[in-house]
Formats: sequence, C-alpha cells, structure tokens
Amino acid sequence: LATGSRQNNGIFYEIRTYDIKPAKMKEFLELANKHFHFRTAHSELVGFWYSDLGALNKVFHIWKYDNFAHRTAVRHALANDKDWQGKFISLVLPMIEKQHNEVAYLVPWCQLGKPPKEGGVYEWVTFQMKPGGPALWGEAFRAAINAHINTGYTRLIGVFHTEYGLLNTVHVLWWNESPDHRAAGRHSAHEDARVVAAVRDSVRFLESQQNVLLIPVQCSPLK
Repeated sequence: LATGSRQNNGIFYEIRTYDIKPAKMKEFLELANKHFHFRTAHSELVGFWYSDLGALNKVFHIWKYDNFAHRTAVRHALANDKDWQGKFISLVLPMIEKQHNEVAYLVPWCQLGKPPKEGGVYEWVTFQMKPGGPALWGEAFRAAINAHINTGYTRLIGVFHTEYGLLNTVHVLWWNESPDHRAAGRHSAHEDARVVAAVRDSVRFLESQQNVLLIPVQCSPLK
C-alpha cells in the first residue's frame, strides 16, 4: 500500500468469481478438474476454490499476469484454443449464472505465501474501506493484519488491493488447518489486547466486511 514501498513492476492478479447454477456445481467442478490444464497452459493460476460457508455455489480463481499486454495476449490465445473452447468453455457456459472480475495488486508489504501443508481450508475476507485510499487507512489496516499474524493461529497467503472493480477494496486470503482450528484461533484473538487495539483502530476506516470459507479444487496449485 502507499504507506510502504511502491510497486516496482507490472505484475497484477486477476480475481475471477463465478456464480454456478446449484444443480450444476458438481458437474462444473468435474469438468474443471478434467480439463483445466488447457487453461493453465497459457498463464499462471495462483489458486482455484469453491465456496463452502459465507456464500454458496461460487468458484474463485486468481490469475497472475506480468502486465496488461501479457493478459491481452493470453486472452487472445484462449479464444483460439480449440481444446479450451470445445472441451470446457462451450460446456460450462450454460452452467454459469454470473461472473465478475477484478484486477488487484499484491500490497508491497506482503509476499504471496503458501500453506505449510495440504489439506486445510482458506478464508477469503473482503474489506470495503472508506474512500481516500491507502494514504488514509493503509497503516491502520496493515497493523490489524500483522496483529492477527502474530497470534500464530492462521497463515497469511496474500493481501490484494483492487485497481479495477470496486475501489478501496482489499481482499485478504488466509489459510487454516480446519474450520474448527480457525474458530478456536478467532476466539483467542478476540481476547488478545494487541489484536483488539489494532482492529479498533482499523475499523474507523471500514465500511463493510464479508468473509467466505473456501475449499481448494483438485486442480488448484494452492491446496
């Protein structure tokens, strides 16, 4: 964010969210696990999940691009990839009710992380901050994130700040061993004076917050 070092390259992340027809979710995931290698042949997939709590029948992808020209070239190649179009896109389009995308940067004070092991769950937390940008709320937000990290109950994977989409939005991706492990950690954090103080300062700039528990699909690099 603006309170730290500035981004010094063009790398960004496209966050894509799809609402799937409830009766088609199982079939959609089966097709993805079978044919998504056609898509990942063109660009780097960070992670692919489906929602379990906080939202239903949604899937989330995060894609990494070197710059906007890279994304344009990938999209052009996908449009001409007969396997991708014929074996996946043409089959899943009728299953999709809605799709949404955002472009976001990984904040400069956060490196994209990985879980210590496979088999856990991910939490996708979306913060809608007050207008004014990181110059207004960046320091307080960073302090709140670090306070949670310091408790040790959860693992930070990434913090993404939107560039296209709803502005002043920050998405935070966490990893936990299980939903119960996460619940126990949250209860402890609520009694930690460091967390309470940091969150109390940060929420002065908060307009809304939403979280979703995510399960990685078989073809996701982050599991």
